[in-house]
Amino acid sequence: MDPRPRVICLPNTMTNWPWPRAMNPHYEVVKAEVDAAFREFKALSAESQEAFDKCDSEYLQIACEFVNVLIIVDEYTDVENAAVAEAMVGIVIDALHNPHKTRPEGECILGEIVRQFWARAIQTTSLPFQRHFLDSYTAYIRAVIVEALDRDEAHCRSIGDYIKLRRDTCAAKPLIAIYEMEMDLPDEVFYHPVIVELVECIAELMLIDNDMISYNREQATGDENHNLITTVMVELGLDRSGAMVWAARYHTEVEKRFTDGLAKVPSWGPSTDVLVKEYLDGMATWARANHSWSYETQRYLGTRGLEIQRTGLVPLLPRVNCKTSSAGAKVNVADLSMMDATADRKHLEAPDQPNS
Repeated sequence: MDPRPRVICLPNTMTNWPWPRAMNPHYEVVKAEVDAAFREFKALSAESQEAFDKCDSEYLQIACEFVNVLIIVDEYTDVENAAVAEAMVGIVIDALHNPHKTRPEGECILGEIVRQFWARAIQTTSLPFQRHFLDSYTAYIRAVIVEALDRDEAHCRSIGDYIKLRRDTCAAKPLIAIYEMEMDLPDEVFYHPVIVELVECIAELMLIDNDMISYNREQATGDENHNLITTVMVELGLDRSGAMVWAARYHTEVEKRFTDGLAKVPSWGPSTDVLVKEYLDGMATWARANHSWSYETQRYLGTRGLEIQRTGLVPLLPRVNCKTSSAGAKVNVADLSMMDATADRKHLEAPDQPNS
């Protein structure tokens, strides 16, 4: 008999976050257009595409396309070794720097997906955004290689080392850069130590929430070493619930660091300060958006995300064999419908209790 608890308790980390959930009024129309265009690549298996689908309008379209790019790159690289992941990363970086170059025949589809995305994005976005996005996205995609190497070696990092790497692999920084698309945000603002620290705070909030909510899927697919919950369990000797409580407390600490840091933002003059305020509000909104999206998409919690957000109780997925999965064979994700089959109500009566 499997001695592991059958239910995971998810703390509500965003109760006191001042930035509320909000939906762009153009979302439904733009999402339909972006999803239809993306589907033409046929980059996912039928199962993954089904899960994917359930997951100012011009800039909104670019943002939606970028989220699609992130998901597909993640799906491909997450199941490959470091050598293959590095080759894929090389293709992606080349496509970003050469958006008008025809991709080689037979190349991994990621090259063409990224090329088309960036070729459209650079038509209307500001030059400072383009520079900053390329810097942050390159840091993210190179960190993916390190993650793959850790996966090859079954290496579980210390908490500090993990958080440092995960700030990049969670892709928060290029996502935050999306708010710059129509801004001429000076480099002296973007790279100012106070602004950089605020970006790091939002990246940490996003990685904590993502790792807590995605932990179930990742432990099921054997990819839990690149997850804060596992790292905390290993380093501090806590059980799963104790690690969740630790992560939630750390989340609260980071929230305070961010709000305190806002008071330290200098002035660059009235015209630039307006942009800075919009940029800071945007990155704070990303923390809320990431949390809401993680529950509302079917990527991590199947069809029960909103119910789980309300109850905080997640039926534990059984482990599945993903050894045969590969990007070349079209990526398959964990069968999240199993959550519905394993969610026997009697298991919800005795959840894994957090440490006191």
